[in-house]
Amino acid sequence: MSKFKGHYRHTKRNSKPSVGKQAKEVLETLDENNPVIKMFRVFSSELDDRHDRHERIVKLSRDITIESKRIIFLLHSSNTDIEEKKKSVLLEADLRLQNLYESFKFIAMELIGHSGYLYHRAFTSGMQEFVEALCFYHFIKEERLHPWAEINQKFFFEDAEKSIFNLLFTQYDFILGIADFTGELMRKCINTLGSGNVNDCFRICNFMRAIHTGFLSLSHSGNREISRKAYVLKQSLAKMELVCYNIQIRGSEIPKHMLLSVIDSHDVEKEDDEGFCM
Repeated sequence: MSKFKGHYRHTKRNSKPSVGKQAKEVLETLDENNPVIKMFRVFSSELDDRHDRHERIVKLSRDITIESKRIIFLLHSSNTDIEEKKKSVLLEADLRLQNLYESFKFIAMELIGHSGYLYHRAFTSGMQEFVEALCFYHFIKEERLHPWAEINQKFFFEDAEKSIFNLLFTQYDFILGIADFTGELMRKCINTLGSGNVNDCFRICNFMRAIHTGFLSLSHSGNREISRKAYVLKQSLAKMELVCYNIQIRGSEIPKHMLLSVIDSHDVEKEDDEGFCM
């Protein structure tokens, strides 16, 4: 035991940074009023401020991501024939989505006077997850997607002095959020089949085809992330079409509420969530 402690003390003593004699002389004679030294002090302060701001934005983005996932989970519970319950779910989801705009406002306040593109990677995951939840909400409520320009208006805010400032909302985040949203469409299609609502399966599948048609022009854009998610979208669509095929071919053979049991589990295997990437 004593040998180990001695070895530890020796290692710890040698791990201290060693400063040569000439370096010590430079440090002792360092002129803090030197313009070059002052300039580097300013650089150090700016870097510390940037890192602190980046960490605060990452934390806000992480909270937005978590809440958006919870809203998506809530919206899946709207798959019911009870109209009052569906309205209650949509009302709660709308309220929670509106509250998330306040979190985005805090991010926008952090970026006042700074380039949003410089900190884009810090909040892009939260933005994509939010778009996914928002698109899912709009689909369940209105069966349509709102355009980018309309959603972008929600990211303009006012401060106490009525000055307008905004948060960067790129079309890149919007497209990736829609791609993630298609995974929720596939899950809703499968869940709808389990409840015996056959017509909704075909309706959701047709909506998915329209989105896939739009992504065909983006799959070879040269962007790796868009190409990857377009490929996942195509796989999800293929599974939905297989489900609709089984309904069309075998739907008359068995009761509607048992349709899901005749489809092989690997045919309706759910994809991992593509929206969370910190």
